[in-house]
Amino acid sequence: MKAPDSLRVESGALMALRLFDIAYAIDLAKAEAIWAAQVRTGSSRSQLSMTPAKAVAFEVPPVLLSLEGISLTLEDQVLPVVVSARLYDFGVVTLMLRIAVTDLDWQDYSRLANALDDAVGPEAGNALWQNLLEPLRQILAPALIRPGESLMQEDYLLGIVHRWSEPLTAAELQERVDLVPLLSGERRKLSEGARRDLLRHRYSYYEDDLVVLTWDRAFIYEPRKETDVADVIEVANAQLLELRYYDGLLDDELPRMYDLVEAERSSGGIFNLLAPRRFARLARRLHTLVAEVTEITEQVDNALQVTEDVYLARIYSAALDQFRVANVTAAVNRKLAIIRETYTALYDEASGARGAFMEAAIVLLIMLELGLALLRH
Repeated sequence: MKAPDSLRVESGALMALRLFDIAYAIDLAKAEAIWAAQVRTGSSRSQLSMTPAKAVAFEVPPVLLSLEGISLTLEDQVLPVVVSARLYDFGVVTLMLRIAVTDLDWQDYSRLANALDDAVGPEAGNALWQNLLEPLRQILAPALIRPGESLMQEDYLLGIVHRWSEPLTAAELQERVDLVPLLSGERRKLSEGARRDLLRHRYSYYEDDLVVLTWDRAFIYEPRKETDVADVIEVANAQLLELRYYDGLLDDELPRMYDLVEAERSSGGIFNLLAPRRFARLARRLHTLVAEVTEITEQVDNALQVTEDVYLARIYSAALDQFRVANVTAAVNRKLAIIRETYTALYDEASGARGAFMEAAIVLLIMLELGLALLRH
């Protein structure tokens, strides 16, 4: 491998993403109208730039908003940052910071990426992101359906190169450029096994493009300046965040559900005249929870439909696999199954309690009739 400083990034960018769950859902049409009326800066419905709609499409296209730019001091340089936000109908907002890079040595590019992560990544805290999010949340408040404050967030860092100081194929790039410092964020040298694991998810469609995915970072070499790969990686992160939110919600709900069921049973069971009503009320509450979680998880699962674009489908599938979205989905489904079974049991118990009460009432009426008959005679 040649020395990495023999190549320079002539044109590229660094992007930091922070995703928040801010509501049960967002009315995107209302959000667009509010933004146009109050802010009067750019907004658009996101579509994948170079992919035919019939091949890959959003079920409900998210809304992309242009925010006021900021400046960041990185590596003793004050750099302008383009800021934007993307709203998803299932209640997630992505804040995006983009720094343009021109004529920068590869090692300096990697160091700048790590400096950006140090400044705005998960270890840096929330101050900058909250300063961007809160005004947005206040402006869009009428479009937020059941807004809430979730502690769950997702971060992702993208290193994007459009043009090198000399033409390179994907194969030549992997021979001449050490991507590991950028993808790992580590300052120390990694073992060969760790390097192999880090570079395992590599994808190319043309001979001169390359995508390398990891859990929290990605490198994209895209001479045609298409944004589709970055967009599908973002969607996968949004899906992960929303499913993690509902996984945590169900984690909190299960113990509460057990306590409520136990409290109802210990309050008198079928011999309590109010038991059927209480069991039915608790069953309705659980049924509502299951319906809401099922609806939103279906929205999340169907957020992006990939059919004919095999290359983009591979990257999207790899991102979902890297982020372990299937594992979180399975956990949510298991907990929903437990709640459904509890709902069924409560419904049956309420019906049984109601039936027992009716039988007891009938027996009492028969005994009353017999008693009155004996008194008459």
